[in-house]
Amino acid sequence: MRCEDLVILGSTGSVGVQTLDVARRLGRRILALSAHVNTDKMEQQIRAHHPRFAVMEDPAAAADLAVRVADTGTRILAGQEGLCAIASLPDPCLVVNAVVGMVGLMPTLAAVQAGHDVALANKETLVAGGAPVMRAAAEHHVHILPVDSEHSAIFQCLQASPVGRWAPPDPRQGQHIARLILTASGGPFFGKTPDQLRQVTLQAALQHPNWNMGAKITVDSATMMNKGLELIEARWLFDMDPERIDALVHRQSIVHSMIEFEDGSVLAQMGVPDMRLPILYALTFPDRMTMELPRLDLTQIGRLTFEQPDHEAFPCLGYCREAIRRGGLYPAAVNAANEKANELFRQGKIRFTDIADMVCAALDGRYPGEDTPEEILRVDQECRQRIACQNGF
Repeated sequence: MRCEDLVILGSTGSVGVQTLDVARRLGRRILALSAHVNTDKMEQQIRAHHPRFAVMEDPAAAADLAVRVADTGTRILAGQEGLCAIASLPDPCLVVNAVVGMVGLMPTLAAVQAGHDVALANKETLVAGGAPVMRAAAEHHVHILPVDSEHSAIFQCLQASPVGRWAPPDPRQGQHIARLILTASGGPFFGKTPDQLRQVTLQAALQHPNWNMGAKITVDSATMMNKGLELIEARWLFDMDPERIDALVHRQSIVHSMIEFEDGSVLAQMGVPDMRLPILYALTFPDRMTMELPRLDLTQIGRLTFEQPDHEAFPCLGYCREAIRRGGLYPAAVNAANEKANELFRQGKIRFTDIADMVCAALDGRYPGEDTPEEILRVDQECRQRIACQNGF
C-alpha cells in the first residue's frame, strides 16, 4: 500500500507539521497542502515542498497567499470546496487529514469516494460521521488508517492478534477480542476536584504534561472530552460495541493503548510520546521503516501507572459514551456542542467547567433524521447556534 504522493490537510498544525517532517525523511512527494488562516507558515511550506495546490479555508487568507506565492507554480484554492478538490485529486493514494473540527468530514468523504486511502488524525470525521464514512470506505475498498496515537496503538496490536493481519475498513475480530483499552494522560488537571476546576485558566489548560498539540485538542484533553471522542472513533474504526471499549488514565503516556483477548491476555503498544511514530506507521503501512526518532528506554521511565478516570470531575467521557449508546445523530450533537464550548472557553467567554455543562445539555435535545452527511451537518450547525443564542453570543 506504499504511496509516494501525499495530500496533507491541516499542514500548518501540530500533526501536519510533523507529517511533513516524516514525509521529508521518507522522500515522499507533496501534491497539496491546506491550512486555515496561517499564511506565513503556508508560504514557508509551499517554498519548501513545492506542492501543486494549496488551500486556505479562509477566502481572505487565500487571496493574500496567492499574492505572496505568485512567483511559484502552486495554485491557490479556498474554502471547503478547495479542501474537497485536493482531497479528491486523481493522483494521490494517501490523503492525510489533520484538520481540526467538523471541517474535516466532507474532505474525508471526498477522498474516500475518489478511491484514496485516508490517514486520519481528524477525530470529528468519525465522531460525527462514522456511519457514512465507514460505509463509503467499504463501498470504495479504501483504508481508513488511524494517526491518533491511541487508535494507531490498537491498530498495531490487531496486526499481531490471533485474528491475523487486519486492515480497515473490514475488521474481523470475531470472538477473539474481549475489549479495547484506550489510555489517557489525564491532562494538566488530573487529581483536581470539581470545585478546583471551576477556577482554572486557559493558560493552565494549555499546559499538557506530555504532548505538544494545538489549542483545541489540548483543551479537549484537559476536559477528557478528547478521550470521549476517541471512544466514539474507536467504535467505528474497529467495528466494536461501545460497551467493549474502556479508558484508563496512564500518566506517563508510554502505553498508548491495549487490546484484551477473551482468554485474558493483553497486548499493548508502547513508545515515547512522539506523534511522528504513529504518523510514520500510517504512511508506511503495512511495512515498518527505520527512522531516526526517539527510542523508548523503560529504565529511564521507571514505573508505569494506571487508574480509573474521575467521572465526577471529568464527566465528558461519560457524556460521549451515552451519545454513542444512543447512536444516530447524538454523537454529532455532542461533538458540535463541545467544539463551540471549547471555542468560547478559548475566547475567555465561559468557564472551563461550562464546557462539560454544554456538552451535557446537547444530550437533552432530540435529533430526528438519518445519519447522512447532510443531516450531520444540519445538526452540527443547529447545536452551535443554540449554544450561541442561549449564552448571548
